[in-house]
Amino acid sequence: MKLIIKNLTKSYGEKKVLKDIDFTFEEGKIYGLIGRNGAGKTTFFNCLNEDIEIDSGSIILSDEYGENRLKTEDIGYVISTPTVPEFLTGKEFLTFFLEINKDRLQEEKTIDEYFDIVKISKSDQDKLLKEYSHGMKNKMQMLINFIANPKVLLLDEPLTSLDIVVQEEMKQVLKKMKKDHILIFSTHILELALDLCDEIVILNNQKLELIEKSNLNTKKYKDKIIESLKEEKNV
Repeated sequence: MKLIIKNLTKSYGEKKVLKDIDFTFEEGKIYGLIGRNGAGKTTFFNCLNEDIEIDSGSIILSDEYGENRLKTEDIGYVISTPTVPEFLTGKEFLTFFLEINKDRLQEEKTIDEYFDIVKISKSDQDKLLKEYSHGMKNKMQMLINFIANPKVLLLDEPLTSLDIVVQEEMKQVLKKMKKDHILIFSTHILELALDLCDEIVILNNQKLELIEKSNLNTKKYKDKIIESLKEEKNV
């Protein structure tokens, strides 16, 4: 499976944010999307998710059934500030989500088995979501995307504000998910991207550029990424 982007362009008035982007993402990998603040990472995600209309170009999902326009149901979107129905308990929310998505479930698990995926204890399952910490709400957001099983998962700074224990737990969930999925992970923390991601992609001068891997965690490789970001021009 491939996500094929052709000539994607998006502007806000006179300001061009994305320009003639041509890029192909492949299943089985976590792509780290890196760019300076204001480079257009969230705009890029919103274009893929159809939250905003693109000026021109195409976004195609290619799989064993052929090439088709990327559909909303093919995409999961995890944001840094999770939104959950705070008037429900964790168990009520998960039960409701499982019911409305029962036709999409690849394998049936018990409620406890689903909660075990993101390490939410029995004592927390019956708490109202408004009582959950930011990290626990983020776990719930990640869990429902795991259950919905989208072909493409967009992750916009999902781990930045989490403590190191929750970060590690979420990394393991994402590494399990990458098989048969396309994961694009946006972050401004280089060390996090290098630790988690299989490929590093720079959003620079309105275009996407794959930074070829050699030794991922070497100083030379990190310096190469930083130099690429320094080259970005103001537009």
